[in-house]
Amino acid sequence: MTPLRSRLFGLVERLSRSQKRLVFLLLDVSLAELALVATVMLEHSSLWPGADLARISDIFLMLIPIAACGSLVLGIPNIRLKAYESLSYTQTANFAGLLVVALWAMFRLQRYDFTLIGYALYGLTFFIASVGVRLAMLNAYLMVLRWGQRRWRVAIYGAGTTGVQLAAALKSHESIVVVAFIDDDPGQQSMTIAGLRVHSPENIERLMREKEVDRVLLAMPSASAPRQMQIAHRLQGLGLDVLALPSFAQLVGTEALVDNLAPVVPDAFLGRQSVEEEIATGSAVYLDKVVMVTGAGGSIGSELCRQLLALKPRKLVLFEVSEKALYDIDRELRELPELGAVELVPLLGSVSDSRATRSAMVDHGVEVVVHAAAYKHVPLVEANPVAGMANNVLGTRVLADAAEEAGVERFILISTDKAVRPTNVMGASKRMAEMVVQDLAKRARKTSFAIVRFGNVLGSSGSVVPLFKEQIRKGGPITLTHEDVTRYFMTISEAVQLVLLAGSFPVPGAEADVFVLDMGKPMRIRDLAEQMILAAGYRVRDEANPEGDIEIRMIGLRPGEKLHEELLIGAGLLTTPHAKILRAREASLSELDMAKALQALRHAMGAGDAHAARAVAAAYVEGFGDPQGARPAFAPDTSSAG
Repeated sequence: MTPLRSRLFGLVERLSRSQKRLVFLLLDVSLAELALVATVMLEHSSLWPGADLARISDIFLMLIPIAACGSLVLGIPNIRLKAYESLSYTQTANFAGLLVVALWAMFRLQRYDFTLIGYALYGLTFFIASVGVRLAMLNAYLMVLRWGQRRWRVAIYGAGTTGVQLAAALKSHESIVVVAFIDDDPGQQSMTIAGLRVHSPENIERLMREKEVDRVLLAMPSASAPRQMQIAHRLQGLGLDVLALPSFAQLVGTEALVDNLAPVVPDAFLGRQSVEEEIATGSAVYLDKVVMVTGAGGSIGSELCRQLLALKPRKLVLFEVSEKALYDIDRELRELPELGAVELVPLLGSVSDSRATRSAMVDHGVEVVVHAAAYKHVPLVEANPVAGMANNVLGTRVLADAAEEAGVERFILISTDKAVRPTNVMGASKRMAEMVVQDLAKRARKTSFAIVRFGNVLGSSGSVVPLFKEQIRKGGPITLTHEDVTRYFMTISEAVQLVLLAGSFPVPGAEADVFVLDMGKPMRIRDLAEQMILAAGYRVRDEANPEGDIEIRMIGLRPGEKLHEELLIGAGLLTTPHAKILRAREASLSELDMAKALQALRHAMGAGDAHAARAVAAAYVEGFGDPQGARPAFAPDTSSAG
């Protein structure tokens, strides 16, 4: 800010609000007097009609209190200079009319002849002078404010009511200059509205150069969100900042201001009944126990932690490799009223770190482990098979060994339907993790092992729901891998409730049966996409409805992806105490074969050999084949598989 500008600005800002009102009041009184002088001069066609002015000197004196009272009653001094606009003009016009009536009454009392044209001239003179002086003061004030400041040059996209109101609101802004309108309507283009030219969207690049536009304000609230996002993406591609605003009617509440992309309620798509009240039957397993959740910051792990708090464990150990995820879930849980006397222990560490896992279990006396940590994004694990197999298979072995050595009572592995005859590395790694747990269960003396297998959960980090929601927010398209692809779905909340319930069931004998959650019927992903589009308030755009909002586009199956997932490897399911939890009796590897598989996998991990890692999975996991056609130099002893 330059010294002169600083002094001028400081002079104005030092005035209190009362002092500013007094200035405007004196201004109104002075203009009322000057307007009368000007009117008399015009009425008598004289530059200085002294005799007439002397005759009505009493009227000049009487006009002062009348003008002052009228100005105060109408609240004209209270109108801020920056807010002086069309509504204020009406107030000033009313004030001018009041002065004309007062002048007429005083002239009648003084028996002074004054023509009707003279009265009209007085009112008009006062009105023009009052408005003109205020606008001049406003422009001078804005000039001082803008002196040496960067001014953002903006264009308004949308020359309708909202755009015009926005332009008027920004007219007196000290750092924003509206330079043009842009509108899709050919009927509006080339017109001048509110003093601004309306341009076609095709001329945006030229407008940017000629008008030096910095950013564009979208003032088209009636357009659908996808349409606005499409416009925004195009403008952002030209290097412009883009901001959108609702209509003024929405802001004042006469129209509903709705966020069409509010968080989706997953249950609405599935129509499944809640099992909340039934989890209490298994709560004794967790009550007053030390429970450790691996992957505690993930979508499944964090929901496990929330629901475990309600079951009142003595201590909840949050084991997580991501610092941010651990910080977020620890902070969230500490703010929940369900926390009560439960002790929270946030631990940073990887399940592949044997020292960290053993220390966590021994130091805190862990009694129940719920193993939710896993790499589960199919394309990422497909592209990084060494890391995926190391974390999901060897990490599970390290963690399960530590649990047995520490005397943990229960170990619950969370698995996936992608482990059934997998066609991708992620599914193969989860099936091998299941076999690791099955193998340890045969020899375990202290720990009961259980596996809970279920399909996709809506809203998890690996679910299509967040992806579809983001794509809808951007205006589409929604991308599907195949028209007919289906998946099993349930909500995170229901899945976790059933996991904790299944984990409380007694495991018969020295084995780790696989608990399979009843996922209902598989759901067509295209149907889910269409439901989400409709739930967001939009229409599907296709050949039958080319005017729709969101397109659904097929991109082809990804490497290792199935059209349809399965939940069961073998045939037949056994019942459990809960109708939505079934038990599968599935074959497992012998101890010797499991040792061979793990040894080969460790060699592959040590060498960083992705081809060898795939080969191990191809040899030991039913349904998984090495894409390169390779097979390991060893083979499982199927005769001893149990």
